[in-house]
Amino acid sequence: MITCFIRYEIDPFRKEDFATYARNWGKAIPRSGADLIGYFGPHEGSATTAYGVYNIESLAAYEAYRARLAADPLGRENYEFARRERFILKEDRIFLKNVSLPLAKE
Repeated sequence: MITCFIRYEIDPFRKEDFATYARNWGKAIPRSGADLIGYFGPHEGSATTAYGVYNIESLAAYEAYRARLAADPLGRENYEFARRERFILKEDRIFLKNVSLPLAKE
C-alpha cells in the first residue's frame, strides 16, 4: 500500500472553489478505486496550501485508477472545472509508504 499526497497551492480568494473541487473528488475518487483519506483546505496559517491524500495498492494500480478517474463523468467535469476556473496555482504529488506499521495499541 502506498499513499499519495497531493500538495496544492491555491488562490486564497478562491477557497470555496477548491472546496467544491474537493467535494467532487470525494465522490469520484472512491468509485475509481482509491481509498480517499480526504482533501484538506486552509484553515489557520497558510491561506494558500491545501492537500489531497489517498491510499492505493501500488503504482500499477495507480495507473489503472487514473484511467478510470479520467473516464468518470464527474472526474472529467472536475478536471475541466479546475482548468477553467484556475483556482489551483500549483500541484505536486508524492507517493510515500507508511513505514511505522503496524501501529501498536498499548
